[in-house]
Amino acid sequence: MASAKVRFWILISLVTISGFSQGMLLPLLAIILEQHGVPSSVNGLHATGLYIGVLLASPFMEKPVRKFGFKPIIVVGGLLVFISLALFPVWEALWLWFILRVTIGIGDNMLHFGTQTWITTTSAKESRGKNIALYGLAFGLGFTLGPLMTRLLSINEALPFFLSALFSAIVWSGMFFVRNKWPEDDISTQNTTSSLTRFIQTGKIAWVALLPAFGYGFLEATLHGIFPIYGLRISHDVDMLALIIPCFAAGSIITQLPLGVLSDRVGRRKILLSVVTAGVICFLIAALWETSLVALFLMFTLAGMFVGSLFSLGISYMTDLLPGSLLPAGNLLIGIAFSIGSISGPYLGGLFLQIFPGVSFFYVIVVMLVIVLVALYVKKDGAVQENVSGR
Repeated sequence: MASAKVRFWILISLVTISGFSQGMLLPLLAIILEQHGVPSSVNGLHATGLYIGVLLASPFMEKPVRKFGFKPIIVVGGLLVFISLALFPVWEALWLWFILRVTIGIGDNMLHFGTQTWITTTSAKESRGKNIALYGLAFGLGFTLGPLMTRLLSINEALPFFLSALFSAIVWSGMFFVRNKWPEDDISTQNTTSSLTRFIQTGKIAWVALLPAFGYGFLEATLHGIFPIYGLRISHDVDMLALIIPCFAAGSIITQLPLGVLSDRVGRRKILLSVVTAGVICFLIAALWETSLVALFLMFTLAGMFVGSLFSLGISYMTDLLPGSLLPAGNLLIGIAFSIGSISGPYLGGLFLQIFPGVSFFYVIVVMLVIVLVALYVKKDGAVQENVSGR
């Protein structure tokens, strides 16, 4: 069986291919449905299937992982993803594709919950930020490379799906060389408390660590789903918008690992306060100079360098705050917070454009980041809780 180091990199590879399939699926299906004459409103609603799958699966993840361990959850999740990807070209029906999206959301949730919890529970405190930053970096790289598969549409519509399914299956097969492991079990509490009780306990202790995940989901979905609409309204070219948006992901890749390592040294809360403050400044400048392409390129890149790591930093912060027995519940709540942010961001952003057509779209993001910033300032007992948890 694989050593701990090899196991870590197998898990990281799974996260990369998961990000790759998600990054491919969103623009690929949007383009195909648009070419088939599906209305944009239906197209956008269809895209929520992935996040609906994540939310549907979340409440039922904790008990299976405690009973069967991390490996079976990851294996089943990966299986659902690559089989669903391979089924897309079989029958082009809107309802079937929505079901497949939901199934991929469920599979991705199982895969991410298993890998994320496995990494957080086995990482030493002094390297936790670095390891989780590598996790975030892996997903970001995959998510950035995934859209390149849309170029294969000109060759054959089925080719991107089959190739992505093949890549997923190859990486997934590495799990058969990994020995199963179970999460920590605090006998004094686990036998007497329900999952709902553990979720409530987790929320009370680590609620502030859930907000960065919500914020990242809000940012990612809003920048990809609403900014293109707003950019066209303020007379930017489609081709330029297509180049500006990836700058956010590119910026996050640059600083993901350095910020994770730095958070190990100076503390998660301090880094979060710094990057969120910088993010607020970047989007305020973007609001003031939104007609300048140079300013948008620069601000999207800088914003990605600062707040593009919110998700991984939030996971690290949550792991600091919680005892090991509550980490499965914490990782589930992180995923739920991210999904809620991903669903609510485009809706609230679109609503803002409709109600305030003359006001910069970027102020929606500024308000959201300020809320996260205020919460981080209010929660001043992070270090105390970390010591209490014995981590």
